[in-house]
Amino acid sequence: MAQLKFGVIGHKGRMGRALEAAISEAGHELGFGVDAGGSIAPFAAQCDVLVDFSAPDALGANLEAARQAGKPIVIGTTGLEEPHFVMLAEAARAVPVLQSGNFSLGVTLLAHLVHEAAARLGPEWDIEVLEMHHRMKVDAPSGTAKLLGEAAAKGRGIALADNMESGRHGLTGARREGAIGFATLRGGTVAGEHAVIFAGPEERLTLAHSAENRMIFARGAVKAAAWIIGKPAGRYTMHDVLGL
Repeated sequence: MAQLKFGVIGHKGRMGRALEAAISEAGHELGFGVDAGGSIAPFAAQCDVLVDFSAPDALGANLEAARQAGKPIVIGTTGLEEPHFVMLAEAARAVPVLQSGNFSLGVTLLAHLVHEAAARLGPEWDIEVLEMHHRMKVDAPSGTAKLLGEAAAKGRGIALADNMESGRHGLTGARREGAIGFATLRGGTVAGEHAVIFAGPEERLTLAHSAENRMIFARGAVKAAAWIIGKPAGRYTMHDVLGL
């Protein structure tokens, strides 16, 4: 594979530092890195691909810089809301945009398995998504938990937004049939733990993934960035990268 030049947004964060190591490990080059208060616009045209692991409020400017430079962009920023997904769809009309809540190859396969299980198990099987991360993580549920919830919802043919239960406290009443529940844990230095529990009548199925080092996410993002180069404008996910 030819050496690629990366532009990394969120360069000094935990994932930014891991990305720099993964880029070098894969034989590529970090062309530039920017952080809070900086702009990629002056540098975007000098690289082959942009990778954004910064903050939701910077997404619009980063997508516009990619669009103006005509460069593909990989988005790993978490905490995105509906207006951000509208921005992603608009940018994808002009350039390739690959966004994911998790770039681990294992998590991508886990989401595929969750979809398959949800599609085959009836509504009498309750679905709960459990996640734990380090104490410094600021958003909840995690982007990965939402990704897994979306996979379960698509398998069931329902909308996650209409069937999501999280933050249970007090007298909540009985669990609603068809709901997809979320439980969030925070503490220590946990890189990422996710489990999807299918609780049926007198039996239970658990599909799970443990991240031991955030380098797995960085390597996946580098793989995705190399894959998206040369693709036509559009929205892509890690499922596309793995051909799922």
